[in-house]
Amino acid sequence: MVVNNNLHRTLEVVLAIPVRTYDIDFMGIVSNIVYIRWLEDLRLKFLDEHWQLNQQIEQGYAPVLAGTEIEYKRPIKIIDQVVGHLWLSNLGRLKWTVQAEILSNNELAAVATQKGAFISLHNGRPMRIPEELQNKYFQCQQVTQDILI
Repeated sequence: MVVNNNLHRTLEVVLAIPVRTYDIDFMGIVSNIVYIRWLEDLRLKFLDEHWQLNQQIEQGYAPVLAGTEIEYKRPIKIIDQVVGHLWLSNLGRLKWTVQAEILSNNELAAVATQKGAFISLHNGRPMRIPEELQNKYFQCQQVTQDILI
């Protein structure tokens, strides 16, 4: 799995993540299932900051996940300081992709990619990426290109 190492990550969010006692498995490290919850927390923060879920529901659609891929780099323990980063790495006509990094004590602990789509709440079928989100994404991409030139 390759994570975008560009300095600019489109619509990036950052979240300090507390490690709880119930996150730890019998080996004393964070269980792999916890990373899924952390990715959900990061996506919810992304939605809070960039594309409010309640507005999506009011407009008759919602995001759904199609897949998650995580590569674990190092274990995380209860005493570690954890920070998550998530950004929108690709936006197609029907599908979106987010990438994430989980850092533990400022060292890379895991990278993840999640793919998904938006579905109509009326019929449960995939729908085109909302135009407002496309515009926000491409506007952010254009600003990045202008800065790099």
